[in-house]
Amino acid sequence: MASQCSLSTLFPIQSQLDYDLDDASTQRQKQELVHQYLKQLDEREDLQIPDFQSGLEWLNVEAPLSLSKELAGKVVLLDFFTYCCINCMHILPDLHQLEKLHSIKDGLVIVGVHSAKFPNEKVLDNIRSAVLRYDVRHPVVNDSEASLWHQLEVSCWPTLVLLGPRGNLLFSLVGEGHRDRLMLFTDSALRYYGELGQLKSHTVGIKLYRDSVPASILSFPGKVAIDDGSERLAVADTGHHRVLVVTSSGHLLHVIGGPESGRRDGDLSEASFNSPQGVAIKGDIVYVADTENHLIRKIDLTEGRVSTLAGVGAQGTDKEGGAKGPQQPISSPWDVTLGTAGGVEDNVLWIAMAGTHQIWALFLADGKLPKGSESKAGTCVRWAGSGSEENRNNAYPHKAGFAQPSGLAAAPEEPWSCLYVADSESSTIRTLALKDGAVKLLVGGERDPLNLFAFGDVDGKGVEAKLQHPLGVAWATEQSLLYVADSYNHKIKVVDPKAKQCRTLAGTGEAGDALGPDFNKSCFNEPGGICVGDGGKLLYVADTNNHQVKVLDLVSKTVSLFHVTTDSTDSVSTKSSRPTKAPALPKSAARKEMPPVAVSAGQTVTMSLTVSLPEGAKLTEEAPSCWALSAEGNELLLDGPVITGDIVDLSQPLCVSARLAAAVKEPNSSPGLTLGVWVYYCTDAGKACMMKAASFYQPLQISAIPGEGEVTVALAHAF
Repeated sequence: MASQCSLSTLFPIQSQLDYDLDDASTQRQKQELVHQYLKQLDEREDLQIPDFQSGLEWLNVEAPLSLSKELAGKVVLLDFFTYCCINCMHILPDLHQLEKLHSIKDGLVIVGVHSAKFPNEKVLDNIRSAVLRYDVRHPVVNDSEASLWHQLEVSCWPTLVLLGPRGNLLFSLVGEGHRDRLMLFTDSALRYYGELGQLKSHTVGIKLYRDSVPASILSFPGKVAIDDGSERLAVADTGHHRVLVVTSSGHLLHVIGGPESGRRDGDLSEASFNSPQGVAIKGDIVYVADTENHLIRKIDLTEGRVSTLAGVGAQGTDKEGGAKGPQQPISSPWDVTLGTAGGVEDNVLWIAMAGTHQIWALFLADGKLPKGSESKAGTCVRWAGSGSEENRNNAYPHKAGFAQPSGLAAAPEEPWSCLYVADSESSTIRTLALKDGAVKLLVGGERDPLNLFAFGDVDGKGVEAKLQHPLGVAWATEQSLLYVADSYNHKIKVVDPKAKQCRTLAGTGEAGDALGPDFNKSCFNEPGGICVGDGGKLLYVADTNNHQVKVLDLVSKTVSLFHVTTDSTDSVSTKSSRPTKAPALPKSAARKEMPPVAVSAGQTVTMSLTVSLPEGAKLTEEAPSCWALSAEGNELLLDGPVITGDIVDLSQPLCVSARLAAAVKEPNSSPGLTLGVWVYYCTDAGKACMMKAASFYQPLQISAIPGEGEVTVALAHAF
């Protein structure tokens, strides 16, 4: 009889309770309803479920668990999940909260039952990586053939099933968004069976996988982005809850956030994130999809600050938007890219809103969406996607349907003029027209908008091509080619959008970390992010489960490891990163005005500056620490509007000299010189890296009578 028990037996009983709870007005009434329901269930003998099959693979435990042995005398919460599912990710905070409230000794054991959607998700190593990535600290069983799923007649992810101490069915909750009822059911079950004396306090042999994993520089990097203009990359070091900014040669400039999760704006050294994914960088600004905080963040490297542009810090359910960013709830933003709306360049940040299966727009300046009304700067609004999880193409953006969009790439130039979308759960690459918002298929999937199981690994054209849960896309403007991180096929693919032809570029199709001179022999492990650098000659790949960033040289056809280091190891000199004009000083920069000094036309003025860094700090080598000397009040004092130089050593005073013009116009106009310094340094072995700036204004009393020699001004500043 027990082997025949399934959720279909429980549903008619629980449905009446659900109706009654909806009508109850107080928490006490709800608790009494659940108590009476549990008494009713205890009189039945037909609700015991089958035990876990023998031979299944388990994680986070010393040995396999059994409902009749280790889990007997426990209230057991079964979480049927698959690790790619955004809805499954959304309930993890609820499970974490339960684990904090009720320990195994109290009588509650949560067991994740992993029932895979994609073939790649059946592999234990991949589940192990997901358990580590999402910080799952309860037992997980790999039900790779979905045996228990079918026996209990589970129909969707996530499904929560609460069991009593005899392995007897109590409650079921389908989908996300049931936190209050989950807490009510669990608390009531523990209280009910505790009063009956049926709970046991024994342990179940927890052995967390995370405790056996060695530390690494990167942890599950989700995305990578490049600013070709500054030759800097932003890396979402997702598992470490931080963002790295590095040079194109791999030298670390900034570490923002980490190593623990958090939600804090402010100075770079104090800010925190929670599993950031998408990044976009332009100049000294980095935009971040702070995924598990449900926020869009802005890192201003010049100001040295992090701020929140959109989101309230909790998962939102709004599928329309339209409020100012910090008042607009959003849901699991997974990627971001800069774009243009209404003809204003870079006035909008496109967002792959995985949690609501939509594409949103955050306006950085006033603009207008295709088929939309004017939006003011700061507005965050839905652009495309109905919110239903579908693979539905449509000429009208609001009627189209996406399925967990996870990667974005803008191709604003004609004839493309579109956003490319890696729509992970439909295993497709879609296009979203920038002119009218029309959503079309590029490659992958199939024509039935409700079929989200049309995946595979097939090179081909349009719908004939097959992908498996792609997470990243990158547009190569020079070659008019689209590169795809085909995550669950462990491959990098390339698409010709004109011919709609998709083919494998690199990767064997098997998870691994092999490098080498041959694209076909190189391996990846669930690559999640990709960007194009050096004019389309290089690909940077966030090789997520390998905890690495890899570089694909499209000219030599080689794959190499992108080393992130705080030390300079290159023997070849790199391009100077110093400014050709004075950078804007952040508002927080210290400014000191010195007493006036008397000088003569033609004399040399030397400003000698002693800079002190915090104890234990050192300059970040290859970072753009620099100085700039400019004239104020008389632009003809110097040979040019600004003189610049690099800062490579602060052990000695920084000496900046300038010869004044031989003939000074309007010598009594109280001119002066301004010395600005921008210093990049790291503390605590590179765990906290930051940029600080300061400026010094030296008024000059200039005599028109030419003079000789040197006038030296001594300055000092401590950061």
